[in-house]
Amino acid sequence: MNQPLYNHTDIAILGMGTALPVHEVAQSDIAELIASSLEDQQDLARFAKRVFRSCGVETRYTVEPSYLGTLEDCRYLPSGDHSQIPSTQERMDTYKREALPLGMEAAQKAMKDAGMSPEQITHIITVSCTGQYLPGLDVMLIRDLGLSPRVNRLPLIFQGCAAGLKAIQMARDVVQGRPDAQVLVVCVELCTLHFQPVKERGALFAASFFGDGASACIVGAPESEQRHYLDLGTGYSVLLPDSTEEMTWEVGNQGYDLYLSPRIPKLLGAHLENELYQLLGNDSLPELWAIHPGGRGIVDSVQEVMNLRAEQTMYSREILRTVGNLSSNTILFVLHAMREDMKARNQSVTEGVAMAFGPGLIAELMKFTYVPAYTPALKEKDHVLL
Repeated sequence: MNQPLYNHTDIAILGMGTALPVHEVAQSDIAELIASSLEDQQDLARFAKRVFRSCGVETRYTVEPSYLGTLEDCRYLPSGDHSQIPSTQERMDTYKREALPLGMEAAQKAMKDAGMSPEQITHIITVSCTGQYLPGLDVMLIRDLGLSPRVNRLPLIFQGCAAGLKAIQMARDVVQGRPDAQVLVVCVELCTLHFQPVKERGALFAASFFGDGASACIVGAPESEQRHYLDLGTGYSVLLPDSTEEMTWEVGNQGYDLYLSPRIPKLLGAHLENELYQLLGNDSLPELWAIHPGGRGIVDSVQEVMNLRAEQTMYSREILRTVGNLSSNTILFVLHAMREDMKARNQSVTEGVAMAFGPGLIAELMKFTYVPAYTPALKEKDHVLL
């Protein structure tokens, strides 16, 4: 049943920032590292090289320098004795040390981009599925960014790749209820901390494209001087049928255990078209498509089912190529690249749709509009579907 949730008011991503670790590693080097760890399983080693070559990634970034050395230097991917593999506790210690600086960098860039000072922030939404501790990342960011101790904290943890877009929609809803709110969203994911020795082909898909990084944005009401922002339309999340076992993420003794089914692109192809038409209603297909690049097959599936042009998926493919899948961060990397290109090309007001996918199998979907200069009340009536 379609029900109006609210009439549209001007709520937008006012600023964005991204951050990457200092350690850059070529995809070919990681492929060789994993293949070397499989010297006693040559069929699996050859399969690993094929998967790594075909997944659409050329470079990734990591907080863990041991991936840059030889197999003997990398405790995460030993070929023989597994007794020295880092425990989950050790991986969480690394997360606690490395996550804050990346989150700080992304948040500071976002506030500068929005022309926002720390004392103006009213809410902070922190997003991560690759590490947990208390007091958490939200508390540390409030302290080190100089935010008000009365900032409303909304941690969003262990929700997978879809959580970045979920956080943006949560921030939009906060501003809808409190128009003077300025919401800082910070996503930090250190996916490479959870690499483990490969035992079967299924594990290679997850190992082939994840990287580390952070992203942030400011969501609030644009003012007359605002330029180059993303007006946030309506959206929703949907649990796709018959897919609960296709993407799982569980805490193990040696990091988090991730399983990604090779069926995911086909499942999205089967169900996503109907959901996107539900979201768009009577609107025509937009020009801009911010697709979470959870892998090349996912982007291929969306492009095929929605009959998109190559240039409409180029932002997602380029992020996948240059940094990999950064879990919850990735959609903001895509939106940031898209906005920067729109600015450079002096584009006019342009409609778009954003989407991200996570365990469930859940699809987060949201309409947005690129706006080069402040335009109040872009849409007087915009409804979300329940």
